[in-house]
Amino acid sequence: MSKRALMSSLVGVLAFGGVVAGGFAIASAATAPTVVNGSARYVAPSDGKAGSLTFTADVRDDSGVRDLKVVAWPASSKLNPTEEELRHADSSKCETTSAAKARCTYTLKVTKTEAAELAQGPWYVSALATAEDGDTEFVPRAATFEVAH
Repeated sequence: MSKRALMSSLVGVLAFGGVVAGGFAIASAATAPTVVNGSARYVAPSDGKAGSLTFTADVRDDSGVRDLKVVAWPASSKLNPTEEELRHADSSKCETTSAAKARCTYTLKVTKTEAAELAQGPWYVSALATAEDGDTEFVPRAATFEVAH
């Protein structure tokens, strides 16, 4: 084999290897979902009407958004839910705003009896976002709100 043929083959292998390696880098560049702009609002029941807890967040992932699970808990309880525990929590309602984004809202009705039993003070909302490709992002404290009687 001539040196010219050997060099051409070597350059071709290096170029092909670079393309393949670049393809692997692009294929593995998928990112975990993100949860941003999380906000929670508690409204106490009044005048015979139920109260509510509403949590809203924007979720983004390059593969699309499958789900956002949510749990609210009082700071005084020291609960600190885990990602595994949130897999079994309530799902929010997610409305797609683009191929990679959704606005997710979780609403929980609160009766006067339930409200009387709620711990007063700060509460936290934990969230678990799941992308269409199965990636997840756990946010232990996605929002904070106050409960007062």
